Amino acid sequence: MTAVRTSDDWAGRSVLVTGAGGFIGSHLTERLVRAGARVRAMVRYNGRSDVGMLADVPAEVRGSVEIVHSDVTDPFAVRRAVAGCDTVFHLAALIAIPYSYVAPASYVATNVTGTLNVLEAARDLDVTRVVHTSTSETYGTARYTPIDEQHPMQPQSPYSASKISADALAESFHRSFDLPVAVIRPFNTYGPRQSARAVIPTVAAQVVAGRDRIALGDLRPVRDLTHVADTTAGFLAVAGADACVGQVTNIGSGRGIAIGDLARLVAEVAGRPGVEIVADDQRLRPARSEVFELVAATGRARERCGWQPTVPLREGLADVVEYVRAHLDRFDVDRYTV
Repeated sequence: MTAVRTSDDWAGRSVLVTGAGGFIGSHLTERLVRAGARVRAMVRYNGRSDVGMLADVPAEVRGSVEIVHSDVTDPFAVRRAVAGCDTVFHLAALIAIPYSYVAPASYVATNVTGTLNVLEAARDLDVTRVVHTSTSETYGTARYTPIDEQHPMQPQSPYSASKISADALAESFHRSFDLPVAVIRPFNTYGPRQSARAVIPTVAAQVVAGRDRIALGDLRPVRDLTHVADTTAGFLAVAGADACVGQVTNIGSGRGIAIGDLARLVAEVAGRPGVEIVADDQRLRPARSEVFELVAATGRARERCGWQPTVPLREGLADVVEYVRAHLDRFDVDRYTV
């Protein structure tokens, strides 16, 4: 029987979330607070004291969070953030694939060296569980589907290369030092608070703003979409299951949809099914860098930690459309966000 920690088991536990100001990180922080955990949220320092998407977390929840403005590339700062925490959820990363073509060194600094800093601190400070965040992009274009955890790694962008390196470091610390680290590999997560660099809010913003012609990148790639509520449930499930330690666990729906079809579905959910969907050359990846199919095999998530998705795609897309309607001023609708 797999040992699965329920949400009640988080009551009073000391938890660090790196990358807490991000899309998934903010939702995970909120979920942990509501589960009773004492949460320290590490957000990247800037001169505006900006807390990122934590600003969207209800005030009564955010008031319970210890926010630390710092940077994972600083090993001393990371050590201070980890100190006193028994569980570390490591989400801090540069994730925008197009920008990784422009500034690959910054991806190595944040995604590789930052991960090393977290692992070293967790090892030295006897953290009882580290959950390291991977990405389905490490698989590259599928050699077979659904993609299980044994699928070869294929670095088709500097971003994916940096994440493959970070994942390898996490595995090495488990094998070399018995660090209790579990690697969670989400496929494409979507939901409220996601930035315009992602396809679903990009489509939703253009549709809600009344555009009749929706510009995207390649319309052919197939993606496996998981609502952020399910993804954060996966983080807690993986953290609480001994069977996930030393392993990679996919978190996905097991179903794929082409980007063009997804865009049309978003428009339909938003009440504008007749909009034109077009590919914009400016938004295309380099030809050999595009990942054409990502569909998860999810059996190990069910077996190891009892996780499975619950939010239907159409219902989840309605969440995004509602969020975009309420925050349209945050989206620069006519500008391509890298």
